[in-house]
Amino acid sequence: MLLLVTITGLLASASSRPCDTQGSNPELFLSLNKNLLRSLESQEGLPNPSIHLALRLSPHHNQAKETDHLNRLKNELHDNIQTSLTHSQAVSGLMALYALALKSSCYDLNTITFIINDKSETLLTHLKRQMEQEKDHIAFSHRPLTNYYQYSLGVLALCVSGIRVNNHVSHKLIKAAENEQFKHGETQSVDTYAMAGMALQCVKDSGSYAHNAAELDTALSQIKQKILASRRADGHIGNEFSTGLAVQALLAMGSEVGECAASMNAMRTAARSNTYHNPMAISQTLPALQRKSYLSIKTLECLNEDDTLVLEPVDPVVVLTSDTKVMVTVEVVTASGAAAAYSVDVPKGSSLLEALELLERRDVGFTFQKESSQWGPFLSAINGEQARQSDRRYWLLSSDGTALTQGVGDFKIDFAQKITIKNTSY
Repeated sequence: MLLLVTITGLLASASSRPCDTQGSNPELFLSLNKNLLRSLESQEGLPNPSIHLALRLSPHHNQAKETDHLNRLKNELHDNIQTSLTHSQAVSGLMALYALALKSSCYDLNTITFIINDKSETLLTHLKRQMEQEKDHIAFSHRPLTNYYQYSLGVLALCVSGIRVNNHVSHKLIKAAENEQFKHGETQSVDTYAMAGMALQCVKDSGSYAHNAAELDTALSQIKQKILASRRADGHIGNEFSTGLAVQALLAMGSEVGECAASMNAMRTAARSNTYHNPMAISQTLPALQRKSYLSIKTLECLNEDDTLVLEPVDPVVVLTSDTKVMVTVEVVTASGAAAAYSVDVPKGSSLLEALELLERRDVGFTFQKESSQWGPFLSAINGEQARQSDRRYWLLSSDGTALTQGVGDFKIDFAQKITIKNTSY
């Protein structure tokens, strides 16, 4: 009887631990942590606040490098947001990530200001105004100025920073969840469900939503069900690159071991096979593997922190061009539906970006332009036609009919295939 009681007690204890897994993986976590820290040395474009969040949520730190990155955020990213605000551009998502990054370093957000029309106001004041504009746009056109992922980030950043979120702002997110409006094109967006789940869980925990508590609980339950329903047989949720945020959301919403242990195992397996070589992918996966979520930022105290994370010298990697060539057919489908096809032989293992550069150099009428993002370069124009976020359009990439989960800089051409680049609305 004593043995039975003991076993029962152990099972009860295990089931009560959110998303617990079999043992820890310190070597794997440390490797990812170092890869993320090392990415700061080769980072192009604006400093990435998502990388800063992941570094700060880790138990291991390199205080000097993190401080340098924080200073870059406060200068370069700050100036970029200031320019966007000056030109009346919607930047709720980027501003929210900036606030979360500062908060993760226990920085006083009241000292961060932006100037519009000669009037200086704090970052959080501007973010609240951005969210009001987003909310009003939903009331007018049934969608945010940006998208529901950025809208969720805005709610989350305000809530984590201790700012009471307007009930009407939260209500719009709740209704969007109920009406299944979290889509990218025609596909359900696991990333958006995850971010919305963390945002609304924070609102619930704060006790500030006085509109309808039952409505909030129902939305959270629906979000959780959507996330779990998106889990594949291999444990990944949505795809390999959305699993990190999805598990973060499950952690934040208090899921038990049975609901995300398989996804934890899937992320560990993918990490060991270097699937997460993109720093942005690591930044969303590492906190989840360490059983943290963006909600964890709310309780960070930045006291007596570890400072033992040291980067060993790394020998430069020499990438040898393969002698094996594979043929890639690139089909471009414009917004009107007109299609044009091009072919090019590329060295096996080339990135899609390298393949497009080779194709452009052949001078066969194919041209493209790219822009930078937190995930790396993305296509902005093909043959002179743009697919701009401001027009709610993007270039959808697929290989032999299957949508790509990686960007043009990360996807590798290892065999002959047809790449379709389609101007798509969302």
